[in-house]
Amino acid sequence: MNERDNAKQRTQLLTKLREQHKDTVAVAQERLKLQKKIKREINQSIKDNPKTVPEIAEEIEQPSQEVLWHIAAMKKYGIVTEAGMSGEYVLYKRTKEQ
Repeated sequence: MNERDNAKQRTQLLTKLREQHKDTVAVAQERLKLQKKIKREINQSIKDNPKTVPEIAEEIEQPSQEVLWHIAAMKKYGIVTEAGMSGEYVLYKRTKEQ
């Protein structure tokens, strides 16, 4: 079997798998869209002024634990950084690369 036949076989297999798991793929795509939407909303929320997780959550109308999860991921990848404290809460701001 040559390289072209192998590629064709892989393509057919992937097409079959996508069809078999179309519901799972659809759910995963919806979750990804929601995560991207929340990330955009967080970025917009802290665009001009640093805010705490509860402030961001209230502004974008998402649960605090959901916002905290996204903030932790964004902090890990250098998208947001800590900007001090407001009472007992950490303030978060966008990094300059944004």
